[in-house]
Amino acid sequence: MSAIATTSAAPATAPYLSVNNIEVIYDHVILVLKGVSLEVPEGGIVALLGANGAGKSTTLKAISNLLAAERGDVTKGTIEFKGRRVDKLTTNELVRMGVCQVMEGRHCFQHLTVEENLLTGAFTRKTSRADLKADLERVYHYFPRLKQRRASQSGYTSGGEQQMTALGRALMAKPSMILLDEPSMGLAPQIVEEIFGIVQDLNSKEKVSFLLAEQNTMIALRYANYGYILENGRVVMDGAAQDLASNEDVKEFYLGLSTAGRKSFRDSKHYRRRKRWLA
Repeated sequence: MSAIATTSAAPATAPYLSVNNIEVIYDHVILVLKGVSLEVPEGGIVALLGANGAGKSTTLKAISNLLAAERGDVTKGTIEFKGRRVDKLTTNELVRMGVCQVMEGRHCFQHLTVEENLLTGAFTRKTSRADLKADLERVYHYFPRLKQRRASQSGYTSGGEQQMTALGRALMAKPSMILLDEPSMGLAPQIVEEIFGIVQDLNSKEKVSFLLAEQNTMIALRYANYGYILENGRVVMDGAAQDLASNEDVKEFYLGLSTAGRKSFRDSKHYRRRKRWLA
């Protein structure tokens, strides 16, 4: 079986965020990302897909400059936002430029109320109380459930409400781009649909661009415009979301589907051998 070629097409719009051939090494020894390149157009939703351990979270942390806390370094390549190189900026400076990351696992301040968590998102901004109140109401417009739970301690809210709190907190920083890491993790399907629907609304109404790392390939491709598939720290395939969703190999390897229907566990060795793009 011949290798699957990486598509050469790029998103139609000029890149808002551009990651160029980056290499990431942990502890000066472990090579995690190997020449990863991707683009996010202004106003786009781009999905970063792949199994657990493929390098999705590391890619987002490289963009948001959070690797140093985990003894990681971008040793090659460049990262640009709005045409400016940002891989040497501090995370605080990047947030001020308009890039926020919502971490995997939500990471709310458990001892604070929902509203107090949201207010921490505006910490990097100098704003009046009136503007702050207006920003809170804007968040509550997209997350009405949070308005009902505004006085509740975050540690006692549901997983879905914590994910909404984390996303709302990022929104309070007035970002033009949000890096969203595994938003569906550990959540019920109906909550996942609700959160992705809110992401779509924020994109269309607030013009926020999204780069979202997600293992749930099916839902990610339904909401994204473009997608990149990572395997072992490399981009092995990219293309328009619709094209990836209809690609037979993507269906087989990531959705468990093919023209012959669902694969059994007994067949797994067969299509692992077929997965020649890893070579």
